[in-house]
Amino acid sequence: MKKDNFTIRPALATYERAPNEVTATEESLVKVLFGEKPAAEVLLAFENETAVGFAVFFQNFSTWLGRPGLYLEDLFVRPEDRGKGYGRALLIQLAKIARDRGCGRMEWAVLDWNKPAIEFYRKLGAKPMDDWTVFRLTRDGIAKLADAEAD
Repeated sequence: MKKDNFTIRPALATYERAPNEVTATEESLVKVLFGEKPAAEVLLAFENETAVGFAVFFQNFSTWLGRPGLYLEDLFVRPEDRGKGYGRALLIQLAKIARDRGCGRMEWAVLDWNKPAIEFYRKLGAKPMDDWTVFRLTRDGIAKLADAEAD
C-alpha cells in the first residue's frame, strides 16, 4: 500500500467535523489492517493512481440470523470526486463480498446530520434502523469497566 493512499483519511475526519479526534497514525493503520491478524479490511477506489475513496469493514455476527454480517466502519470519497460513482462502486463490491461470505446483512452507522450520505444509502435500498441506539465505550470507559468487579 502506498503512503499517498493514507492522505484521504484526514479528509474524512475533517468532513465528519472531528479533525482533532484522530489518533491513528499511518504506522498503526498499516499494522492493524495489514499485519499478522488484521482487525478489519479496506477497499480503495482509485482515479488513475490516486486514491479517491475507501471503505473499511469487518465481519460481525448475528445471533438472530445465525450468520455472519458485514459491518461498514467507514465509507469516504473525497468531496471533489463525489458523484462519479466511486461510493456506489465500493458498496457494490462490499455487497459482493458479503454475498460471497454468506453474510445475512450489512450494517453501518451514519451521522444524523450527514443528509447527502443518508439519501445516498436510501437510493441504494438501505433502510435506517430507527428503533436502535448506538452505544460506545471509549478507551477510558473500557479500562474502567474492565477494572470493575462483577456483582
